[in-house]
Amino acid sequence: MSKRTLIASTVMGAFALTGSAVSADTLEDLHKEEAKIHAAAAKSQEKINTLFEQSQELLVEYRQTVDETENLKIYNDYIASLVADQQRGIDSLQRQIDSIEETKQGIVPLMFRMIDSLEQFIKLDRPIHLEERLARVERLRDLMANSNVTVSEQFRQVLEAYLVEVEYGTKINSYQGTINDAGTEVTVDFFNLGRAALTALSLDQTHAWVWNNETRTWEKLGDEYLSSVIEAVKMANGSIPADLIKIPVSAAE
Repeated sequence: MSKRTLIASTVMGAFALTGSAVSADTLEDLHKEEAKIHAAAAKSQEKINTLFEQSQELLVEYRQTVDETENLKIYNDYIASLVADQQRGIDSLQRQIDSIEETKQGIVPLMFRMIDSLEQFIKLDRPIHLEERLARVERLRDLMANSNVTVSEQFRQVLEAYLVEVEYGTKINSYQGTINDAGTEVTVDFFNLGRAALTALSLDQTHAWVWNNETRTWEKLGDEYLSSVIEAVKMANGSIPADLIKIPVSAAE
């Protein structure tokens, strides 16, 4: 082999070795790039999976929000109906209050007239528990001047006073007090048979009187009535059973 040929062969061999080295480096680079691509794809897939999960959670929250909104709308409509019903009730109560105010304007003067009439009746009636009855009238007047007492309570007590007056005409009763006998104060046992008769018996049971409502005075009874008045007082006190008695009774007026 000539020298020129040997040099040429050496050069070709060098080129062949160089080409093999370049090819090996390229493959290794390709493998690295491929690995990078796979890694990037895996990361992308993880992100996609994460975003999908988040989107599912957001979808669930959205559906819950829609359901809650619908429930709130139904509840708000229900509350609105209750408020409307309450408003109707308030309007009705206000109308009743307005009506009550108008009624009070008529009832209050009526009560004052009833109290005046009651006082006049007591003064014209037989003096049965006179001080107690007049004191009740004064309490009614004080009650009417008390702003802390409702009109309904005032009216109730006025009616109650009238009922007490009715009872005086249906019961027999005995109690102690004093009368004026010819300028002398005498302590006595009173006895009243409703409003039909009012008598007085001295504590020593030696004298008896009867009230004359026409003359507004006490009149002394004769001895023929003394025993009957004594028995009447005892019957009223429960000492003896009820029985027929003879006492002067005024004719109906």
